[in-house]
Amino acid sequence: MASLAHVWEALQQGGATRHSCMVNLGGGMVTDLGGFAASTFKRGIDFINIPTTLLAMVDASVGGKTGVNFGGLKNEVGVFANSKVVFLSTQFLSTLDVENIKSGYAEMLKHGLISNDKMWAELLNFNLANPDFVQLQRMLADSVAVKQRIVEEDPLEHGLRKALNVGHTMGHAFESFAMRSGRPILHGHAVAYGMVAELYLSATKVGFPTEKLRQTVRFIHENYGRFNFTCDDYPALLELMTHDKKNTAGIINFTLLGDVGDLKINQTATKAEIEAALDFYREGQ
Repeated sequence: MASLAHVWEALQQGGATRHSCMVNLGGGMVTDLGGFAASTFKRGIDFINIPTTLLAMVDASVGGKTGVNFGGLKNEVGVFANSKVVFLSTQFLSTLDVENIKSGYAEMLKHGLISNDKMWAELLNFNLANPDFVQLQRMLADSVAVKQRIVEEDPLEHGLRKALNVGHTMGHAFESFAMRSGRPILHGHAVAYGMVAELYLSATKVGFPTEKLRQTVRFIHENYGRFNFTCDDYPALLELMTHDKKNTAGIINFTLLGDVGDLKINQTATKAEIEAALDFYREGQ
């Protein structure tokens, strides 16, 4: 909130008017916060996003979601506001460290899971430790196209856009828990960990194929390591999940998969089922 006030003050002191246009150059935190600041200053000024990280390119800068963290919860305050334009340049990626490449790649993997087998398989076979940036540029374009198509059909997340939430109900809980514990993790890593648990729920509840579960989980474990927590942390993680914006009447809402590309939105799970998914994550199956 202090950063948000700082941006508003800079706009005010710089003489910005309702006809001004703000440029957000940076990662997802910059495009999220900058978009929210611009969309609320003078009741809304235009803004342009120039994302410099893979995560921002494939996720944060596209789709019109803006927001800031509040009260230890991720993106707790924000609005839907589309940038006038987004400029994507993969030249920025050559200076990005490997952990931030991986963070963005997790969202690409999610886009593959909600799209088709060909895209999913290519993502699992990509050498993430030594990326081919020419290939990555093409894969990035395909990934952004998946998100853009969904967002255009459902800009305010009434239905289809919930497809983009695969891995995020659990992932946001991991991310907020890590932040509260003083050991923050990158967003994409949290989503990757969330996908492991939610694909287990998908397999047990709606029939996601166990072989595809095994392949995807192996790729995530090999490239993202593990998030350490114990069964004593389950109540805190469940409590964080209840704060998720996708919930209705306090019931935790998941987007699960019957198969790659087979979306099952508005799914629920019992406390016991969620704890079983957390067990699966911890036991490293």
